[in-house]
Amino acid sequence: MTLSGDLDAFTSRRLRERLAEVFASGPEEIVIDLAAVEFIDSTALGVLVGALKLARQNGGDVRLRGATPAAKQVFDVTGLSDVFTTG
Repeated sequence: MTLSGDLDAFTSRRLRERLAEVFASGPEEIVIDLAAVEFIDSTALGVLVGALKLARQNGGDVRLRGATPAAKQVFDVTGLSDVFTTG
């Protein structure tokens, strides 16, 4: 899954819906490419953490890759860099 632009309160609903669609199709692991993400807020972080929790409860994982320096800083500051699998 490739994300782009701003991940915020306005786009988080669609992100949540899209992640639910992907999980419904049955993959155990979702890779989210953040290379084109310009901004991420706490609402979007909550959606990603929720997806990670759901995946891990079902024996899967959510991996992040290609985070821009701005996105990486948000994950580092919140401690989520240690929670998500990257690469």
